[in-house]
Amino acid sequence: MSKHEHSNLFNRYIWLLQTIYSAGKITYKEINARWKNSVYNKEGEGLPMKTFQRHCNAIEAIFNIEIECEKGGAYRYYIENLDDVDRDGISSWLLGSLSVNNIVRESTQLKSRILLENIPSGQKFLSTIVEAMKVGVSLEMTYQSFSKGESSTFLVEPWCVKIFRQRWYMLGKSDQHPEPRIYALDRILEISQSGKPFSFPEDFDPQGFFADCFGIIVCDRESSSPEDLVIRVRGGQQKYIRSLPWHSSQKEIKTAEDYSDFSMRLYLTYDLRQEILSHGNDIEVLSPQWFRDDLARISSLMDGMYNGAGKGKK
Repeated sequence: MSKHEHSNLFNRYIWLLQTIYSAGKITYKEINARWKNSVYNKEGEGLPMKTFQRHCNAIEAIFNIEIECEKGGAYRYYIENLDDVDRDGISSWLLGSLSVNNIVRESTQLKSRILLENIPSGQKFLSTIVEAMKVGVSLEMTYQSFSKGESSTFLVEPWCVKIFRQRWYMLGKSDQHPEPRIYALDRILEISQSGKPFSFPEDFDPQGFFADCFGIIVCDRESSSPEDLVIRVRGGQQKYIRSLPWHSSQKEIKTAEDYSDFSMRLYLTYDLRQEILSHGNDIEVLSPQWFRDDLARISSLMDGMYNGAGKGKK
């Protein structure tokens, strides 16, 4: 089978998976009707049952997503282990990404009206990093930090990758620092496999490492610890935070007519501070007091910048 044929077959798997996923439950007849109008159906013919079953088996083998059929009634097809997929971060993200990709491909006549966000350098360096993680080889990386004037080249062990706010990051252990550090993929100038093997620490849990964080900044675990944060949310923003929680520990502890109070336990990092500030006066920190004072200080500086001595300067 040629590379083109492999690609076309994979696209058919994605199409079928997205069709069943978006429908919830769907009959074979309905799947066939949609397949006849798909851009991936070059011949304009139906999808034979044997081919359909082979595609379902391939989807389970590749994505670990099980497609089953109801035992009676309309005999509709559905994703059997959908709850497991939703709990598995990478499977859920992969399914969502492939679904969006398929929708865009199926709607080429609307491409100027479907606007997507760019993820800097994700396509360029991500595959190299993931391949090095797979085979257990260190990377030789030339990196340009925003905080330093010159770039530097060093060896780094790729431990895991994480996406946050449309940017890819790598957590890695370099030969320059004793502790693992975060590297943004869009600040990498060059990267390649070094040929030097490394062993991923058996006791390191990537999910656990970021569990008490908002974003990608991780505090010094020896000098700080997670704290209880309480925020008051107004202006309708409570609906957004309620539907898309900031953290797994988030709880709504008070609901009033024009505001809600939320609590969560996490590291109070720069990422979290910037998120709170981005909401202006719709979000107020109630505790801890030192964090509230810190945000008040920043707000005062901003007020002075816009309304103080610098007002009107060009």
